[in-house]
Amino acid sequence: MAACVDKWNPAYSSCRLSNSIYQFMSDCAMTCPVSVTGNGNGCCDSGDDVWDEICAEAQADAEAEPLLRMFYGELVLSRPSLEAALAAHLATKLCIPGALPQDALRDLLAGALEAHPEATRDTRADLLAARDRDPACAKMVHCFLYYKGFLALQAHRAAHALWSEGRAAPALLLQSRASEVFGVDIHPGARIGAGILLDHATGVVIGETAVVGDDVSILHAVTLGGTGKVSGDRHPKVGNGVLIGAGASVLGNVRIGDGAKIGAGAVVLRDVACGTTAVGNPARAIGKKPAPQRRPEDQPGVTMEHRWSDYVI
Repeated sequence: MAACVDKWNPAYSSCRLSNSIYQFMSDCAMTCPVSVTGNGNGCCDSGDDVWDEICAEAQADAEAEPLLRMFYGELVLSRPSLEAALAAHLATKLCIPGALPQDALRDLLAGALEAHPEATRDTRADLLAARDRDPACAKMVHCFLYYKGFLALQAHRAAHALWSEGRAAPALLLQSRASEVFGVDIHPGARIGAGILLDHATGVVIGETAVVGDDVSILHAVTLGGTGKVSGDRHPKVGNGVLIGAGASVLGNVRIGDGAKIGAGAVVLRDVACGTTAVGNPARAIGKKPAPQRRPEDQPGVTMEHRWSDYVI
């Protein structure tokens, strides 16, 4: 697995997109040229391709369904940027009336996202991933508004930004609220790449020292956890383009190589080589040899191809 381990060193976070499908996206689709603060005059021609598409989709839905006009107006069309809309939307979901005010929470989220623009670059990749991989996602605005896997992941991105600044208390607050509201528990210390799809997402658990690469798709009830009371670096390291099926558990400081598939319900306790399909409890590789090297856009995490490869025994 020597070719698969570079991403798991501490320097990996600065160069994650080099082997990602999102390196092929236009710069304006992946950057955020506007501030999380703004004049509130709406969107639709911001120069940010992803945000402009979301606004156009929201406008179309609002025109087709008058009942949605106020809802879409408040959460999307009145917002100056994706960052501002995301902070406001998450704040409405995660606030606690009388204890955790919505406005204060919005400001906390907005500040974290503004200080870490790489987080919302990854947010754009997550939206594109949902649109491109999930046949149930007809529009990115639906993912933005309704998909709890997407929203839980964005709450994590803000929490991780705070965690990286040494602000553990608010980071853990966001983790706790996201777990309660969305049913997804991601420790703020976990490092998660771009273009991630948490499909359905209910019951996903990701531990503190886990690392997830780019272009990864994870289905519901997946655990990336530890094996007991071991301290230190104790959680899985998942490569680029990996697909993890529903109900799978990957436990301990094991490495899942680029382009691997983990079958539904598998319990993985040992490393899985690049391009390998692993199934069962305990999981074992089912191929005679790994699949051939794939382009980023052909990796299982992008294609969502759950069938066994042509390399089975």
